[in-house]
Amino acid sequence: MTETLDQSDIDALLNAASADDEVLDAQTQQIFSRFRNENEHVEIKDYDFKRPERISKDQMRALHTLHETFARNFGASVSGFLRTIVEVRVASAEQMTYAEFISSLPNPTSFNLIESEQLDGRLCLEVSPLIIYPIIDRLLGGSNQELFIPQRAMTVIEQRLVKQILSRALAGMTEAWESIRELEFALGEMESNPHIVQIVPPNEVVVVVSFEIKMGSRAGTMSLCIPFNAIEPLIPDLSAQSWFAPGRERDGKGWKTMIASDLARASLSAHAVLARTTITMRELQNLEVGDVITTDRPATEPITLAIDNQPKFLAHIGQHKGQRAVRVLRPRQDSDRQ
Repeated sequence: MTETLDQSDIDALLNAASADDEVLDAQTQQIFSRFRNENEHVEIKDYDFKRPERISKDQMRALHTLHETFARNFGASVSGFLRTIVEVRVASAEQMTYAEFISSLPNPTSFNLIESEQLDGRLCLEVSPLIIYPIIDRLLGGSNQELFIPQRAMTVIEQRLVKQILSRALAGMTEAWESIRELEFALGEMESNPHIVQIVPPNEVVVVVSFEIKMGSRAGTMSLCIPFNAIEPLIPDLSAQSWFAPGRERDGKGWKTMIASDLARASLSAHAVLARTTITMRELQNLEVGDVITTDRPATEPITLAIDNQPKFLAHIGQHKGQRAVRVLRPRQDSDRQ
């Protein structure tokens, strides 16, 4: 004979089921750690395994500051070359996958590969058609007024003109990276379709530094893609302590050798001071050829050799191969007589 449940039995079963859910939720929310108190508040953040951040925030700030130097140098170089004001500034620096970077680029565009023997991998520099064609028009003598931006790949002549701009960009990159390590960048292939170029796997993490370029009424973007595996050996050098000390490299042997080499070619005047004495104005007026001026310094005592009017050495006067000469004895001390 089947038993029927009344309303009280149904309520008891529902209360028991809800209590089990609360216990289960409480158990799933527990986080066990020997470094954390039981009632301590824990902040939980989402982590995307498809986009792991492999470079710290301090190192990203260092890359941002480094390429700000590149932007200033590149802008000054291009402004002098085009005979007009060109402003270049860093818009952003972020990590993403190579597939995300490629999908954000227009097609066609100016997509250029950059190679360096000191790096294990290649970089790429993309320049938007919105600014590259006004630059080409400027090189060909145009005024950029009512300029039409063509939706096509660049011709061979246009690519050769762009190379003159890219060569100045690579020179600016070399100068900016000198504070981290001496790198030499060279221009590789030039493509118009970024989707046919794959320098790293699509899921590989890359650092993308975006720039804004303004020339008169025209403006466009430029993006530098740096794969993580290419700059991985340089990551320890991008620490805040090493980067935000601009003069640290000046203490190295390379700077000392360079400064010493430049100073070694500097010319200085040297003259020998035989002796010093005083005479009156009347004696000066009555001086004639053949007169003798006596001093209290013995003839056998060393004379003073001055460098740029500063007494530096004691020396003996004499002759060498028929020429007047002095032979240095020792550095001059403050206690030596004039």
